[in-house]
Amino acid sequence: MIKEITARKLNPRQFIDEKVQEIRDAVGGGIAINALSGGVDSSTVTMLGHRALGRKLKTVFIENGLMRQGESQQIAARFHRLGVPVEVVDARKEFFAALKGISDPEEKREAITQTFYRKVFGRIVRRSGAKHLLQGTILTDVDETVAGIKRQHNVFAQLGIDPQKAFGYHILEPLIQLRKDGVRLVGRALGLPAAAFARIPFPGPALSARVIGAVTPARIETVRQATAVVERLLQGTQAFQYMAILHEDRVTGMRDGKRDFGQQIEVRCWESVDARVATPTRLSFGVLEKLAREIVREVPGVVSVTYNIAPKPPSTMEAV
Repeated sequence: MIKEITARKLNPRQFIDEKVQEIRDAVGGGIAINALSGGVDSSTVTMLGHRALGRKLKTVFIENGLMRQGESQQIAARFHRLGVPVEVVDARKEFFAALKGISDPEEKREAITQTFYRKVFGRIVRRSGAKHLLQGTILTDVDETVAGIKRQHNVFAQLGIDPQKAFGYHILEPLIQLRKDGVRLVGRALGLPAAAFARIPFPGPALSARVIGAVTPARIETVRQATAVVERLLQGTQAFQYMAILHEDRVTGMRDGKRDFGQQIEVRCWESVDARVATPTRLSFGVLEKLAREIVREVPGVVSVTYNIAPKPPSTMEAV
C-alpha cells in the first residue's frame, strides 16, 4: 500500500532531498532516462532527476502526433533554459499505426502504452544503455487504475506487471506518494517556472483521450485546434483544468444558408484540488457564447459546441 503524503503535510525541501538520494542510490554508476511531456508531473520528475543525476539523466520528448500545438518546440526550449537538454524523437507514424481502427477507450490506452514502453521507448532505452526509467506517476493515477475507472498508461506494479520482465528496464516513481497539489509544490521548490508547475493537467494518452471513437491524424488535428481556442479563452479563469473533446457522431448544422453535416466539440472546465472530485466551472453565458463562436469559426468542420455540467463523480475529468 502506498503511503500518501498530503500537500498539507508535505515539506517540499525534505521530500526533494530524500528523493534525490533514493534516485542516486537506485541508479548507482549507471544512467537513467525519462520521457518529458511538458505536464506538471513529468516536468517535476525531470527536474528532480536532473538534480539527482545531472548528465547521467537522458531526457527525451516523444513526438507522438497527439500533442498540443507547438508542444515539442516549446517544452524543449523551456528546459534548455533550465539547463536540461532534451532530445525530440519523432514517433508519429508508429503511434498512429498502433491506433488505427481502434475506438474502444481501454484498447486505445493499451495501444499507446505498448507503443510507448515496449516499442518506441524500449528502443531508446536499449540504444542509450540505461537500466532505469524515471517517470512522474502520481497517486491519483494509481487510484483510478486500481479502481477500474480508467487504465493510466504509467501504472504497472499495482496491476502485477513487472516492467523489468515486460520491457527490460526498471521504473522509478519518486512522486507516487503525492497528488497534483503536492506535485505543484515540489515543482515550484525545484525552480520550475509557473508556466510548468501551475500548468493545467494533460492526460498521458494526450489528445487521443479527447477523441471519442477512432483516432486519425485529421481528427486529432480538429481537437488540437479546438484545444488551442479553449486554452486561450479559459486560461484566465484559474480553473483546475479545461479542455475540448471531439465527439464521434456527426450532427446537422447550417452554414451560408445550407445544411452543413459536421462535427461536435464538447468543452469541459473543472474546479478541483487534487482531481479526485471536481465540479464544472460556472462560466458566464457570454464566455460560453465566445467559446462556441470562435471554435466554429476557427476549427474547420465543427458546427456544434456543447458544455459539460455533470460533476465528477459520476463524470470523469477526461472523456475517454
